[in-house]
Amino acid sequence: MGDLDFRGSEPFTLGVELELQLVDRDAYDLTRAASALLAVLRQRSHSGEVKLEITQSMVEAATGVHTSHESLLEELSRIRDALAAAADELGVGIAGGGAHPFQHWSERRISDRPRFQKVSDLYGYLAKLFTVFGQHIHIGCQDGDEALYLLHAMTGYVPHLIALSASSPYYQGVDTAFESSRLNTVLAFPLSGRAPFLLRWYEFQDYYRRMRAAGIVGSMKDFYWDLRPNAGFGTIEIRVCDTPLTVERAAAVATYSKALARWLLAKPRPALTEAVYLSYSFNRFQACRFGMGGELVDMESGTRRAIGEDILATLDTLRDHTADAGEQAAFDSIESVVRGGNDARWIREQYEATDSFVRLMESQAQRFRGK
Repeated sequence: MGDLDFRGSEPFTLGVELELQLVDRDAYDLTRAASALLAVLRQRSHSGEVKLEITQSMVEAATGVHTSHESLLEELSRIRDALAAAADELGVGIAGGGAHPFQHWSERRISDRPRFQKVSDLYGYLAKLFTVFGQHIHIGCQDGDEALYLLHAMTGYVPHLIALSASSPYYQGVDTAFESSRLNTVLAFPLSGRAPFLLRWYEFQDYYRRMRAAGIVGSMKDFYWDLRPNAGFGTIEIRVCDTPLTVERAAAVATYSKALARWLLAKPRPALTEAVYLSYSFNRFQACRFGMGGELVDMESGTRRAIGEDILATLDTLRDHTADAGEQAAFDSIESVVRGGNDARWIREQYEATDSFVRLMESQAQRFRGK
């Protein structure tokens, strides 16, 4: 795919990738168990795909392509159960969450794959700092132009997705005062942040060819943007979410993203300009720092309101545009997060109750397994 041809896919199909923490069951620190875990899984039949990530203390689990909330959740649950069974054989725990609360980056080991070694050689200590854990959501698009429109139209809802999935308040043994500290790590990379404002696929192909010719990137994987097109899958990929603590929440956030995409493309489409990014960095920061209580600034209307309030208003609109029982159940789950608190709140409450990061990680590992 030298010219980055966009293959196209069925609109609004869903796929999810979850980066997961591997912890020992004594100290509940991160442990170098990824290769061993994959070796156990290769001996078993299981759903989805599980593969190495940049350090040996994490794996990425990916679903197939789905058209419904129910089927997505069912496969995520099967993947979770397969991972838990394999981890039991090794005496290892698996947990969600956007960052481990007390691990030290210098103790991480880069996975033995050429791409990861290249990233380590290029970025130095940042590669080990990249032991943070995100949920990636793929939404099917019929062609490249539609993918780019959707990518830029979704930017106003990025704070929603950050606040709903935020699960990394602690890092390196301290309370960061952020609900999602993970995204601060990602922003350290020079090719992170927002994608360039291009609306035609041929323009994006030209941009990509120039970046490759200059030796800045070797593939699309070298872009760590918040949202990026995936030409091979025929999707846009949402990359701002922390890994939730449960597969149920991961499925609900993905389904909410899909419903947003369908609504944005079904309604009359206003012409987009780069003005959609005027308040993007501010709103993104507010979501990372304050979660539901962060301020969302609408530059066009000149209004500000809490991110949680904006999510509830958006849910009312989305409920009117679907009769799908599975989506309605996902919307109920999203509403409960807004009203009852996200995973970052749960994590802080668990730590405050025990004053122990070890007990916190033990609880996170149990929560991922559905206990």
